[in-house]
Amino acid sequence: MSLPSRRIGPFTVSAVSLGCMNLSHAYGAPPPPAQAEALLRHALERGVTMFDTAALYGFGANEALVGRVLKAHRDKFVLASKGGMAGVQFDDGVKRVIDGSPEAIRRNCEDSLKRLGVDHIDLYYLHRWDKRVPIEDSVGAMAELVRQGKVRALGLSEVSAATLKRAHAVHPIVAVQAEYSLWSRNVEIGVLQACREIGASLVAFSPTARAFLTGALRDVSTLDAKDIRRGMPRFYPDNYAKNLQLLDGFEQIARDAGCSMAQLAIAWVLSRGEQLIALPGTTSLAHLDENLGAAAVTLSPQVLQRLEELINRQTVAGARYNPATQAEIDTEEFPA
Repeated sequence: MSLPSRRIGPFTVSAVSLGCMNLSHAYGAPPPPAQAEALLRHALERGVTMFDTAALYGFGANEALVGRVLKAHRDKFVLASKGGMAGVQFDDGVKRVIDGSPEAIRRNCEDSLKRLGVDHIDLYYLHRWDKRVPIEDSVGAMAELVRQGKVRALGLSEVSAATLKRAHAVHPIVAVQAEYSLWSRNVEIGVLQACREIGASLVAFSPTARAFLTGALRDVSTLDAKDIRRGMPRFYPDNYAKNLQLLDGFEQIARDAGCSMAQLAIAWVLSRGEQLIALPGTTSLAHLDENLGAAAVTLSPQVLQRLEELINRQTVAGARYNPATQAEIDTEEFPA
């Protein structure tokens, strides 16, 4: 089965691809291995042709999972992973460390190749720009990985337009991964245009706004104690109560458009330009099928206008990240 496709650098990938983080990381206890493996296989059978993982996710467990399940089908998909942010062993346990030094990037890549069980990664991202290291140095180390045949193409994650252009001057950047949805619009400040200028794709993670736009998360008190959304201001109870007031209108627009709420959210992302690739994640086979169905949804100008008026940066309550997390990333932000 094939899905609508789009270009990303030298690759052709499904317009709706799969972010694998949820299977090992971030949203509470991961699903049982059998469930995670079944979801990856089902995605491949349904025509997903880009799978996205990272050294960070599950401190390597996600790459090991993806490699174990999909290695035998290596010629059927584009494999994307990330370095520059990974788990590091300390005396008191493994901790997340952002390290963009050339040495760390080389080490992260070698470790990823081993966990994935492959001899090269198709699309390799710098997961975070380590602001202690010039972006030119980090990308220079990644370019050496390309020359060595360990990586085929390079991307960046959560960067500003200025940083993207500096990196692209060192080595072609074919993709920028960033959060993009109706309620997270920061890439519209400069990154989207910069991607167009250099011919890069924008790979949009969390296109359903971390489940907000699916309508399934009505009560944030039900979130797992370790769910990263608990630390995000938009999910703080007071802010979330205000944001929930947007969902009835959103549900009505989805009904009028003849699709589910999740499909409406993902179709909106795809409508923003041919260089957009949606990267939702899920642990559910049913939700996976639902998400993939968004690729067949065409939104009329009238529906797009209604969405724009309903959910925008003036109507959403709360910042995307808390101050500590925001300080770690290099994205333009709208004025408060």
